[in-house]
Amino acid sequence: MMNYQEAIKHIRNIAVIVAGIDEEYQNSIIEGIIDCAKIYHANVSCFASFSGVIASSRYDIGEYNIYELVNMQKFDALILMTNTISDPEQKAKIIEKAKASGLPTVVLDGEDDPDFYHVRIHNHKAMREIVQHVIQKHHAKQVCYVAGPQANPEARERYRAFCEVMEENHLEVGENQVYFGDFRAVDGKKAIETFISAGMAVPDAIICANDAMALAVVAELEKYDYSVPDDIIVTGFDNTYNARHYCPSLTTVSRPLNAAGYKACEMLMHILNGEQIEKKQYLEADPVYAESCGCCRDIAKNIRQYKKSTFQLIDDCRNDISLLNRMTTELAESETIEENFQVISNFISELDCEKYCICLCSEWEGIYHDRLEQKEQEYQVHGYTKYMSAPLIWDKGQIHSCDNFLSEDMFPERTGTGGNVSYFLPLHFRERCLGYYIITNGEFPIKSMLCHSLMLNISNSIENIRKLIHLGSVIQELDKLYTTDPMCGIYNRNGFIRKADKILQKAKEEHQKILIAFLDMDGLKMINDNYGHREGDFALQRLSSAIRAACKDDKICARFGGDEFIIIGGNAHEADLEPLEGTLRKKFSDINQAVIKPYEIDASIGMLLSEVSEEDTLFGLISEADALMYEQKKRKKTSRYLRKE
Repeated sequence: MMNYQEAIKHIRNIAVIVAGIDEEYQNSIIEGIIDCAKIYHANVSCFASFSGVIASSRYDIGEYNIYELVNMQKFDALILMTNTISDPEQKAKIIEKAKASGLPTVVLDGEDDPDFYHVRIHNHKAMREIVQHVIQKHHAKQVCYVAGPQANPEARERYRAFCEVMEENHLEVGENQVYFGDFRAVDGKKAIETFISAGMAVPDAIICANDAMALAVVAELEKYDYSVPDDIIVTGFDNTYNARHYCPSLTTVSRPLNAAGYKACEMLMHILNGEQIEKKQYLEADPVYAESCGCCRDIAKNIRQYKKSTFQLIDDCRNDISLLNRMTTELAESETIEENFQVISNFISELDCEKYCICLCSEWEGIYHDRLEQKEQEYQVHGYTKYMSAPLIWDKGQIHSCDNFLSEDMFPERTGTGGNVSYFLPLHFRERCLGYYIITNGEFPIKSMLCHSLMLNISNSIENIRKLIHLGSVIQELDKLYTTDPMCGIYNRNGFIRKADKILQKAKEEHQKILIAFLDMDGLKMINDNYGHREGDFALQRLSSAIRAACKDDKICARFGGDEFIIIGGNAHEADLEPLEGTLRKKFSDINQAVIKPYEIDASIGMLLSEVSEEDTLFGLISEADALMYEQKKRKKTSRYLRKE
């Protein structure tokens, strides 16, 4: 065995792939993996989803995406808990990826595969003993079975054991006596509903493939006034905390889950150290006969520990609910991503972890900047963007960020030390991938019943910020359409009035003069009539570009009507008139020389320089400039008017 000094010379990195880490089976195995990894000073990265919990295929797509993040090249070995993943397609992808990596891989309670090492807990033998006990000891004749998903190898083994013992005892297994579930508590409820609706005789016993379904069966039977075990015997499998402390306590099977996790990690350490080991390791499971089959046990010696653990469980849950409620309330008040992360950072210390990171995909906002009719850009669904950011890194109370890192590196920064445990959890809204979380050296993901709820709330709050950003972009785009002439690309009448009113008000307050130039394009009708409206539009666009180019020193311009344009500027002087006129004429000339058309692009110009009083209005001043323009148009010379109070 590799000793500690040898281990620290090369820090090993192990990836664990699992679903539902807040459930007792999973977190018991993970605890065993961690116990072994710490002895060898190895790092564990646990990639976990909460898939299958919410009845939404779109949501599960977002959850399963966390497995796409795993970069096998960054690890020395793998531990697969694919038996916790209900989707066969996801399982197959993970297994194929693991095989392609060539890394030493241990599978827990999974399918036989010569490419992998296996740790197995004997399900078959223990289930045989439970069924035999119910039939032989308690004389059950009519026995129903609530099975797990038959795509799961453990579920198949337990079902096979049930069928074998029933056949050996010459007991029939009718079609209506078996309900196939998915290892969820709700399946126990549905099983009872199915058995009752089938009109079958009341069974002597109901054997369940796990404790979660068994406890739900007991609760549902009580609704129909059946007593366990007086009327019906019920058994489970797994010996979970709830099974041990339910009333009646559940007859079940105790499995060495912690030892299985430890063994899986230990096998990898031996392999990485160049040692030869058996490819399959087996651990024994033992029946636990308790109250739900009629075998009473003395629980007095356990009551003290039960009371203590129950209080701790309730107290932890109460604290987590308080954390969740307080964070949810404050997140609802945040309107920017900066405010959002500030709220989150204020609560991270209560998670009791060393490090917490939020990693976001590039362009996670999913906004656009062109035209309203443009479709929203495609958002990330499968995998992660090449580059990620970590806008929030909470490290032992210190907060910083990482603007850019490669998603293939997974971590925004590495510690360079061993013995660390990191949980990678998906950050998404439905199927939309926003990024992921990393929680390092803390038990919150596997110990808290509210980890999933907390992650959901944070994800939803980030999605709300994304929508606010998107809404702001839409409003800007709508405002641009409201204030901008789409053909000429300068202000329209609405935009001009909004800006010009501010210039006029400032001129009044600071007793400045303003300059207004009113332009009317020459010959537009002739161009349209002789060369077509497309050519007329071209001429208007060239003229507007010349006017825009002539607007310097905080002057603004607009297309005021069909062939009418206007320029306004504050803090103006008489010396500004000739330079503006000269610039406009020069720009017109340059365009005519550049485009070489059979017509001239030109405009008549009326220019007004005026002191303003409180009584002056914007439209009154524009009307004066307009009149000067028409006067000039008749003479085809620039008309100027210096108006003084």
